[in-house]
Amino acid sequence: MAMTGVLRPGHAQIRVLDLEEGVRHYRDILGLVETGRDAQGRVYFKCWDERDHNSFILRQADCAGLDFFGFKVLDTATLNKLDADLQAYGVKTERIPAGDMLETGERVRFEIPSGHLIELYAEKTSVGNGCGLVNPVAWTADSERGIAPVRLDHALLYGPNVAAVQKLFTEVLGFYLVERVLTPDGAGNVAIWLSCGHKVHDIAFAEYPEPGKLHHCSFLLETWEEVLRAGDIMSVNKTPVDIGPTRHGVTRGCTIYAWDPSGNRFETFMGGYQPYPDYKEALTWTFDNFGQGLDYPQRKLHETFLTVVS
Repeated sequence: MAMTGVLRPGHAQIRVLDLEEGVRHYRDILGLVETGRDAQGRVYFKCWDERDHNSFILRQADCAGLDFFGFKVLDTATLNKLDADLQAYGVKTERIPAGDMLETGERVRFEIPSGHLIELYAEKTSVGNGCGLVNPVAWTADSERGIAPVRLDHALLYGPNVAAVQKLFTEVLGFYLVERVLTPDGAGNVAIWLSCGHKVHDIAFAEYPEPGKLHHCSFLLETWEEVLRAGDIMSVNKTPVDIGPTRHGVTRGCTIYAWDPSGNRFETFMGGYQPYPDYKEALTWTFDNFGQGLDYPQRKLHETFLTVVS
């Protein structure tokens, strides 16, 4: 499939209450690779198999949560076109200059109807994954430290106006709807899963009265055994687990949800089917079966999934 427009999730910046405690969690337990610190005090990470300089940034603050979530686009021409398209749609955009984030080019930032800040960018310094580009090795020491996910996979964001968010992402940014959960009356969607490629989702949204809330950032593992190993590592390190290990009905992915020391939920995730943009009909879950969509074996709609956000 030709990759154009918005390519994939590129970075997330989250707030933590204690920076060094957050660094220990994401570096030593989750196993992200620390790639730099900037003059603002932010700490930058990438997953071991990612080639770009950073995908996950920590900032110390008085409250936990998400500052912004960014997507990489094909090139500068695409960035400029999407900026113009957003403005024509009635969305106010802001240009963040290159260098504001370490090793990252100019970004286009805008607020979506759910109250979240989304960014687009085209350029980020490639630092490689340590495996080499000629006769590459299959893994490195970084792939053996902690849980060691291979990439930042997606985020689930909570806020109001999910219908308007869906229109913006599908009509302007080129995403398509993969799955949805209907509202109790069946008249709308309470949750949506959106893709810009052929991953089962690149971002998801759920209806929530407060704007701009983070449900979780998700990190990809390659096998079910690695998800179970992640659970062992969480237990050894007394990381509080929310749900799992289990399997979703929605996306068919396997998962553990847990919390970092500041109360930001994160997910270790693997699997899911591969949709394509020509799949015209989204998979639909009725609200009374949302529990099976969340936790397929137990068919349980865990209360924390609906109420605990940052």
